[in-house]
Amino acid sequence: MQLLSDQTRIVATKDQVSCDLAGEAAILNLKNGVYYGLDPVGARIWNLIQEPKTLAQIRETILAEYDVEPDRLNADLHSLLAQLADQQLIEFL
Repeated sequence: MQLLSDQTRIVATKDQVSCDLAGEAAILNLKNGVYYGLDPVGARIWNLIQEPKTLAQIRETILAEYDVEPDRLNADLHSLLAQLADQQLIEFL
């Protein structure tokens, strides 16, 4: 995964469909037919990136909505984005 700056814009790819499942998210990658699941915080991030958002915008939103330490959020956010990128579910603009 490329190095992300606060200004890196992130968006979900068009080659997927997703839905809300009781606050969690189910995502189907249309390229490989594999389903993925996200917990409620991951689902919130997924919801945010349905339209292009910068890394800074995502971080600020999650910090405002959840009780999380900024360092922990940065680590978890980078990990989630790396996993989504590896599965070709997001793209960087």
